Amino acid sequence: MLIDTVTTQPTISADRFVLRPLRKSDAGMIAHYCADPRVANGTTTIPHPLPPGTAEALVERANLTDRTEDVWAMDASERGQGELLGLITLTRMEPIKGQAQSEVRYWVAPAFWNTGLASEALRVLIEANPHEASQILAEVFQDNTGSARVLTNCGFDYLGDAEAFSVARNSTVPTWTYTLQTGR
Repeated sequence: MLIDTVTTQPTISADRFVLRPLRKSDAGMIAHYCADPRVANGTTTIPHPLPPGTAEALVERANLTDRTEDVWAMDASERGQGELLGLITLTRMEPIKGQAQSEVRYWVAPAFWNTGLASEALRVLIEANPHEASQILAEVFQDNTGSARVLTNCGFDYLGDAEAFSVARNSTVPTWTYTLQTGR
């Protein structure tokens, strides 16, 4: 793994792609993938149908200097594949007992499901740990067993059941919560 620290948000190399900060040119593919109800329904924040300008607003927020969330594109263009295969984010949370913690979220475009991309992205992000978090939390909808497998395969431990509101579903959905102690 190689971390490029030229920018305030690092570019992180994986075997099949790089995790890189978002750029304006990503908005079109983000809008394309997020307009798919399968992607939107797997998240708490993506509305369906996707309103015009939503992807552009995400890219703009992701590039603010005072952001609390870092957003990376899974970019495989250097390996002859797509420039944007999915997104993975880390959001800074309130420290507990002086220990930094972050929450991770991710989605992969349906064409690339069951290819191990989410697991690879999560593994390299954990290894890089750009927020220097001692704990990383994650939450998935209980009907999204694939994302739950990604978390457990990457070393996350089940913490408990909860529920979260899904904008796309316009309802509260049961979730599983996971945690990973990073050793920092």
